[in-house]
Amino acid sequence: MYRSPHALEFGSIAVGQERRDDDREEEFCVGSLQVFSQSCIWYGECGIASGDKRYNCKYSGPPKPLPKDGYDLVQELCPGFFFDNVSLCCDVQQLQTLKENLQLPLQFLSRCPSCFYNLMNLFCELTCSPRQSQFLNVTATEDYVDPDTNQTKTNVFELQYYVGQSFANAMYNACRDVEAPSSNVKALGLLCGRDADSCNATNWIEYMFSKDNGQAPFTITPIFSDLPVRGMEPMRNATRGCDEPVDEVTGPCSCQDCSLVCGPKPQPPPPPTPWRLLGWDAMYVIMWVAYMAFLFVFFGASFAVWCYRKRYFVSEYTPIDSNVALGAHTFDKGEVSCCDPLGASFEGCLRRLFTQWGAFCVRNPGRVILFSLVFIAACSSGLVFVRVTTNPVDLWSAPSSQAHLEKEYFDTHFGPFFRTEQLIIQAPNTSRHLYSPYPSGANVPFGPPLDKEILHQILDLQLAIENITAHHNNETVTLQDICLAPLSPYNKNCTIFSVLNYFQNSHASLDHEVGDDFFVYADYHSHFLYCTRAPSSLNDTSMLHDPCLGTFGGPVFPWLVLGGYDHENYNNATALVITFPVNNYYNDPKKLQRAQAWEKEFINFVSNYKNPNLTISFSAERSVEDELNRESDSDVFTIAISYAVMFLYISLALGHIRGCCSFLIDSKISLGIAGILIVLSSVACSLGIFSYIGIPLTLIVIEVIPFLVLAVGVDNIFILVQTYQRDERLQGETLDQQVGRVLGEVAPSMFLSSFCETSAFFLGGLSVMPAVHTFSLFAGMAVFIDFLLQITCFVSLLGLDIKRQEKNRLDILCCVRGADDGRGMQASEGCLFRFFRNSFSPLLLKDWMRPLVIAVFVGVLSFSIAVLNKVEIGLDQSLSMPDDSYVTDYFRSLGHYLHAGPPVYFVLEDGHDYTSLHGQNMVCGGMGCDNDSLVQQIFNAAQLDNYTRVGFAPSSWVDDYFDWVKPQSCCCRVYDVTDRFCNASVVDPACVRCRALTPEGKQRPQGGDFMRFLPMFLSDNPNPKCGKGGHAAYGSAVNLLGNNTSVGATYFMTYHTVLQTSADYIDALRKARLVASNITKTMSAKGSSSRVFPYSVFYVFYEQYLTIVNDTIFNLGVSLGSIFLVTTVVLGCELWSAVIMCVTIAMILVNMFGVMWLWGISLNAVSLVNLVMSCGISVEFCSHITRAFTVSCRHRRVDRAEEALAHMGSSVFSGITLTKFGGIVVLAFAKSQIFQIFYFRMYLAMVLLGATHGLVFLPVLLSYIGPSVNKAKIRTTRERYRGTERDRLLNF
Repeated sequence: MYRSPHALEFGSIAVGQERRDDDREEEFCVGSLQVFSQSCIWYGECGIASGDKRYNCKYSGPPKPLPKDGYDLVQELCPGFFFDNVSLCCDVQQLQTLKENLQLPLQFLSRCPSCFYNLMNLFCELTCSPRQSQFLNVTATEDYVDPDTNQTKTNVFELQYYVGQSFANAMYNACRDVEAPSSNVKALGLLCGRDADSCNATNWIEYMFSKDNGQAPFTITPIFSDLPVRGMEPMRNATRGCDEPVDEVTGPCSCQDCSLVCGPKPQPPPPPTPWRLLGWDAMYVIMWVAYMAFLFVFFGASFAVWCYRKRYFVSEYTPIDSNVALGAHTFDKGEVSCCDPLGASFEGCLRRLFTQWGAFCVRNPGRVILFSLVFIAACSSGLVFVRVTTNPVDLWSAPSSQAHLEKEYFDTHFGPFFRTEQLIIQAPNTSRHLYSPYPSGANVPFGPPLDKEILHQILDLQLAIENITAHHNNETVTLQDICLAPLSPYNKNCTIFSVLNYFQNSHASLDHEVGDDFFVYADYHSHFLYCTRAPSSLNDTSMLHDPCLGTFGGPVFPWLVLGGYDHENYNNATALVITFPVNNYYNDPKKLQRAQAWEKEFINFVSNYKNPNLTISFSAERSVEDELNRESDSDVFTIAISYAVMFLYISLALGHIRGCCSFLIDSKISLGIAGILIVLSSVACSLGIFSYIGIPLTLIVIEVIPFLVLAVGVDNIFILVQTYQRDERLQGETLDQQVGRVLGEVAPSMFLSSFCETSAFFLGGLSVMPAVHTFSLFAGMAVFIDFLLQITCFVSLLGLDIKRQEKNRLDILCCVRGADDGRGMQASEGCLFRFFRNSFSPLLLKDWMRPLVIAVFVGVLSFSIAVLNKVEIGLDQSLSMPDDSYVTDYFRSLGHYLHAGPPVYFVLEDGHDYTSLHGQNMVCGGMGCDNDSLVQQIFNAAQLDNYTRVGFAPSSWVDDYFDWVKPQSCCCRVYDVTDRFCNASVVDPACVRCRALTPEGKQRPQGGDFMRFLPMFLSDNPNPKCGKGGHAAYGSAVNLLGNNTSVGATYFMTYHTVLQTSADYIDALRKARLVASNITKTMSAKGSSSRVFPYSVFYVFYEQYLTIVNDTIFNLGVSLGSIFLVTTVVLGCELWSAVIMCVTIAMILVNMFGVMWLWGISLNAVSLVNLVMSCGISVEFCSHITRAFTVSCRHRRVDRAEEALAHMGSSVFSGITLTKFGGIVVLAFAKSQIFQIFYFRMYLAMVLLGATHGLVFLPVLLSYIGPSVNKAKIRTTRERYRGTERDRLLNF
C-alpha cells in the first residue's frame, strides 16, 4: 500500500504530533496511550439536516478501511491519510460532501497553497481523522430511522471541536493576506462572515463551523486551547507558514497573498519640503528683499543724479526737469549711427507706401469697396463648410497626445468606456436606526437611506427608471436596448450598480426575513451586512441564503453604491448611489442618438420626480453638454448687450460734436457701424478660410475672437479717425492727399501692432493644445484680414464720410442736407485729447511723480512674481455649469458622498507571451509569480493609496483563470466525448476535469493548454458551485486573437481613490503613469517588449495639465519673441525700443498671473487662451506709444514721452480701454460661472493692466531709459516739413 509522505504531518501516528516546547519528548511518552488509541465519533451520513445537507451518523469504534473507489478522493483532499489500508472515520460519501463544501474556500484560498493546506488539515481531521475521539466531543444527538433499511441510527446534532490555539493562529496568519482578485478584497472578507479587518483566527473558525452560515449542516462549537481540556487533546497538527512551501513542487505564497514574502511594506517618498526662509514662504522673502534693494538703489541713484545735475549743470536760468545733462540741441552735433539711416529709410518707405495707398483709396472708393466686399464674400462663403467641435475629447486633447492615443487603443481593443447615468439619493427626513443582531452582538447603527421603507421607495424609483421609454426615429428605446449587459445573451439583465441589487432588485427579497413570533433571526439588515463584505457571494450563508451577486452576474462593491460612511462602516451610509452604465456607441451615430434620446427622457423623469422623503442629485452622460448649450443660450442675451454697449460707444465716440445743431453732421455713427462691420467681417473671413481648409471651430474661438479683433480693430479705427480730426489740410492739398498723408503717419503704427499680433498668434498655433492651437490660427488670420480691410475699405469709407460732412449732409440720412453754419470743417481736438495733452501727460512725467510710478509698478511686479508658482492648475468642472444647474448640485454631492474614484485600467499591449511560465510570472500575482510582477506592483501601489491614488488591489483575470482551471476545483470541466465546456452547475457523469489530478495537472497551464481552456473561462458564468467564472468580470478584459489561438491586449482593473479637485485628478494621472512606467521597465528588463499604460476616462481631459506650465511658457515666450523681432524690424532696427516694449508686455503677463492668484482663477486651456490674447491686446496698448516715442523729434526723453502720450494716449484710451470696459462690465451679470471668472475677471484684468502699463508705466520708463533720438529720422522729418508751420513746431 502507498504511504504518503504527508502521513506524519496529518497526525495519524504518534510521530506526527509535533510539539513546540522543550518538554516535547516527555509529553509524548505520557500521552502515548492517547495518541495511539484510534477511535471514531461518527461514520457515514444519516438524516437530512436542511436542504441537501445531512447529519453524520454517530459511531464509537475503530476507523474503517476506505473502499477503493474513495482512494482518488482521499488523495485529492487528505493525502496525509493515504497510507496502509486507509482506515478512516469517514466513508466515500462524506469525502464527496467534504469536497463539495470546500469548493468555495478552494476557489479563493488555493492561490496560497500553505493557507489552503492548513485549512484542509482542519477539515480533514474533523471529517476523517482515525483519532477523532481525542479532539471531537459529541454534545447532542437524535435518533433517525433509515427509510431504506428501517434501521434506527443516531444523528450527530451538536459537536465540540478542540482546536489548538496555536494551530488556529497559524492557519489565520497564513490566510489573512490572500486576495480575491475579481472582488478587489481580501478573501477572508468573503469567508469570515465579516469584514477582513475584523476577522481573526477564532471568529473565522467559529463562523465556518456555525450552522447559520448556510454551509455547516449542524452546529460545531470550536474550543481553542493548546493544553488538554476536560480530557480532550486539542488538534495541533503541524502548519505551514505562507512563506513556506508545502512540498517540493509547490512554492510559497506570492507577495500579494503573503506579506512575509514581501518584506516590509513599501513606504512612499516623503512629501517635498516647503521652501521657506525665516519661517516664511521663500518666494515672498526673496521678492521682498529684492524689491527693497531695488528701491534703495533706484531712489539712491535718482537722488545722486539730481544732486549732480544741480551742482554742475543747473543755473538760475535753467529748470531742473531734464534727464539729459547736455544742451537742448547737442544731439544735432553727433554723428549718425550705422542703423539710423536704415531705420529712417524703412520708415520713409512705409510712410510713402501708405500715403500713396491712402490717396488711391480715397480717389477710388467704389472700386476699393467693391473689391473688399467680393473678398469678404469669397472668404466668408467658406462658412457653408463650417464644422463646430463639441466633442470634449477633441477640444481638450490633441490627436497626437499620449492620452488621446491610449484612449483610441483602449476603445479599439476593449470598446469605448460606457456612458454613465447616476443618482445620489439622501433621506433627510429619516432618522438613523439601530439593528440588534440575533442571537447576540452589539447594536449596529444604520444610516437614514438604509431604512426599509426608504429602500422600498428607492426601489420603486429604480424600477420606474428601468421602465422609461424614449422615441427616436419612430423607434421605441428602452434601457434594455442600450444598457451594459455583460452576460448577454445568457443573462440580459442590465448592469445596475445599486445597493438594491443585493436584494436582486426585488421588493420580495427586501422583505425576506426568517424568525418566529418572538425574534427575527435574519432580515435585510443581516443580508446587507454580509453582502457588503462578500459582494460576489451567491449565498449569504445566513438563514436567508439569498445571493449578493447582482442580477447582471457581477459583484456590486459597497464603495460604489454607498456614500457618506466613515472608514468601512457601510451601515453608516448617509447616501445611496445608483449607477446605470449604458453602452457608448462612439463610432455608431445612430445607436448613440438612441442612447441620447433615452438619456433625455431619464433627465426629464428624474427632474420631475417628487418624493418628500428623498433628495436626489443626478446626472446623465449628456448632462454636461446639455447644460453647456443651455448656458450658452442663456448668456446670448448678456453677450449681445455687451457687444451692443461697445457698438454704441464706438458709434458715438468717433465723432467730434461741435454743437447740438450740427450733431448729425459731425457724428460718425454710420462710419462707426461700418468699422464694426469690418471687424466682424474679418472674423467671418477667418472662420470661412479655415472652414475651407477643414479646420473645425470651437466654442472658445466663437466666444473670444470677436472680443479680441474688436479691441485691435477699434483701436486702429480711433487712431486713424482722431488723427485726421486733429489734422489741418495744408495749403493746396486735396482731400485724398490729406487722408493719404494722415494714413502715412499712422498706418506704420497700425502695421506694427497688427503684424506683431498676427505673427504672435500664428506662432502660437505651434501649440499642441487644441484649444490654444485653434484659437491662435483663427485669431492670427482675423487680425491680419482686419488690418487689410482697415487700410482699404475703411479708408475709402472715411473719405466718403469726410465728403459727406464737408457737404453738410446728415449722418445716416446722407441724402438730407443740414443747415450751413459757415464754419466748415476745422481741425478739432477732443476733450480726451486735451486732457491727456494738458493735464495727464505733464502730471505723470513730473520729476517727483515718475519715481513713484516706477516704485509702485515694480512693487506690483514683485508681488506677482512671488505668487507666480501659487496659481492653481486645472479647471473645476462645476465652474462650467450655470449657477442654477442640477449638475452643479450633482458635482457637490459627488465630492461629498462618494468613496471611490473612477475605474483605472492598466493595459498590457498585445505581444506579451502568456503561454510560457516566464511570461506568466511577469504578470500574475499568485503563487510562483515574480515579486515585481504587473499585478504585484499595482497591489503595492494600492498599499500606498494616499500617495499613488490607486485605491484597491487589481482584479486579475490571469490569477482567477489559474484558480478556475485547477483540477481540485469543479469549475473547469469538459464533456469527455465532445471536449466542449461543461459548466460547474451541470450534473452529468460525462463531465470530467479539464486537467488530471496529477502533479503536472496541478501546475499552471502552459502552451496549448493555456489557450485551450482560456476561452472557456471567459465564457463561464459564475454560479454557486463556481464563483470564479470569468464571463462577467473579464469578458471584455482579454483580446483573443487568431481564432482563440493567442492573447492580444489585456487589462487589469482597479479604482482610484476619491478624487475631488483638479489637483487630485492631475496627481492621479501622474502617479498612475509612474506605476505603469515602472512596470514596463521591469518587464522590459525580463525580455518583454509590450508596454503597460494606465487608462481612465478622465485622463484625456487632464493630461493637458501635466504640461500646461511648459505650454504656457512656450506660447507666451514664442509670442514675446515674435513681437520683439517684428518690432525691431518695423521700427527700423530699433532694438532697444523692442526690448522696452517686450519688457512692458512681459510685466503685464506676469501681473495677470498675480491677478489670477488673487481672484482665484486657475491656469487651464481657457485661461491660457486668454493669456495669449492679453499678449496681443497688450501690443495695442504699448506699440503705438513706443513708435510715437521713436519718431518724436523732441530733444529730451521726457518731452518725447510726453508728446507720444499726448498724441497716442487718448486714442488708445478711447479705442480700447473705454470700448472694452463698457462691454466687460456687462459680462459680470452672466449666469455662467465660467463667463464670470474666465471672461469678466480676466478681460477686466487685461484691459486695466494693459491701460495702466501702456499709458502710465511705459511713458515713464521711456522717459528714463528710452532709446536715443534717431538723427537720420529727424533730419528726414525736417526736410519733409521745411518751410511749413510744422517746421516751426518741430524746432520749438
